[in-house]
Amino acid sequence: MTEVNRQFERLVRQAQAESRIPAVSAALHRADRPLWTCTVGGTGNDAPLGPGTAFRIGSVTKTFTAVLVLQCRDDGLLDLDDPVGAHLDVPAHGELTVRRLLSHTSGVQREPYGDVWDTLHSPELDEFLADLARAERVLPPARRFHYSNLGAALLGQAVARLRGGTWAEVLADRVLGPLGLADTTPQPPAGAATGFLVDAYSDHARPEPNTDLGAVGPAAQLWSTASDMARWAAFLADPAAVDPAGAVLRSTTLDEMRWPLTVTDETLWSAGFGLGLILLPQRDASGAAERVLHVGHDGAMPGFLASVYGRRGGSGTPGAMGAAVLGSSGTGVAVNELAHQILAASAREDPADIVPWTPGEPAPEPYRGLLGRWWGEGFEYVFSWRDGALRARGAADPAGKPPAVFTPLPDRPDVLRTVSGREVGELLRLTRDDRGEVVGLHWATYRFTRRQETFDRFDFRTG
Repeated sequence: MTEVNRQFERLVRQAQAESRIPAVSAALHRADRPLWTCTVGGTGNDAPLGPGTAFRIGSVTKTFTAVLVLQCRDDGLLDLDDPVGAHLDVPAHGELTVRRLLSHTSGVQREPYGDVWDTLHSPELDEFLADLARAERVLPPARRFHYSNLGAALLGQAVARLRGGTWAEVLADRVLGPLGLADTTPQPPAGAATGFLVDAYSDHARPEPNTDLGAVGPAAQLWSTASDMARWAAFLADPAAVDPAGAVLRSTTLDEMRWPLTVTDETLWSAGFGLGLILLPQRDASGAAERVLHVGHDGAMPGFLASVYGRRGGSGTPGAMGAAVLGSSGTGVAVNELAHQILAASAREDPADIVPWTPGEPAPEPYRGLLGRWWGEGFEYVFSWRDGALRARGAADPAGKPPAVFTPLPDRPDVLRTVSGREVGELLRLTRDDRGEVVGLHWATYRFTRRQETFDRFDFRTG
């Protein structure tokens, strides 16, 4: 065992002991290292605890449902701005859009109609759909973040209807099978951990009931292992490394899912929500913001907590980095931080190897003359050719800030589209003099010149 792995194991053991969790299973996935796993405690039944032990993962299930929805979008079966009623026959709330339901900004109430956590009665599909007429819209659509299991369940049932199967069948066929997540199942397998409520004032642990969520399953039904979930977290963060052929989802679609659509608190912007994904910007030891994002989801069901996150950005972050921590106590809150601690410690203590720089091809002749420094809106920018593409960054940008990247239009080489970074989607237009030299730029219609200029009327040829 390496010293770094000993540190990880100590983190897990400390969390298990201090938070009094009967069983904890943790795993770390990275493209450049063997899978790391650790289990502490016991299952609470006759089965031994090990890396193959399944735990309830609760709302981590929503990330799978979100991927199924985006698959449907990419296949042309729906649009994110479609009303859900266009794809599912519902008696009420059919006007709520797919995008709003994915980002928890639809305003629909949190749970299905009734006191479901008193009765533990989960409706089957017909009852679930009929009861929508009695569910409230507690906020106007797009007003603010409001978490909703009901909304996630609607999306899962819409996917099932579009694909012509049950939600569980579609999930197994289109996600679990292609990614090799064989230990992720809708029902607890033999030897699964027992979930507990640990008494606040004694060491007694009482088992919680297992509940089948019926039609609400797309929100929180799944069981899994830490190893499967670490791989899933790595996929959410770096799909090109985990699924290079795009068999499950295109990398650009995951980019879209990770874009924040709302914050979860109006004052403390420490967490956001994309399309079905929780987004957690990270801070360094001093509290300063880093250009690092943890993306994934937490889960909670009676007797269980789960935390499943991948890491993006940062100089020490390797490819396909994901961590999962699963616990068999509904109050073992250390689970919620442990995945983030493992990710941060791994990037800090065992950073990714530094890839040597090697010389590349020169910039294409038509673009060589525009490389170097330009001024726009009074600020200085540097245009360069890197990794086969034209790039631009502000001269004062911090080192970790991604550059703008451009690609020429197929039939207009002097007009380029911004494909990522600042002003993404906007055009960059080159102006040449009579000799064909680049003498000016317009980016998103703003003028860029070789010297700092005012906004006065300007002729590139005369300055």
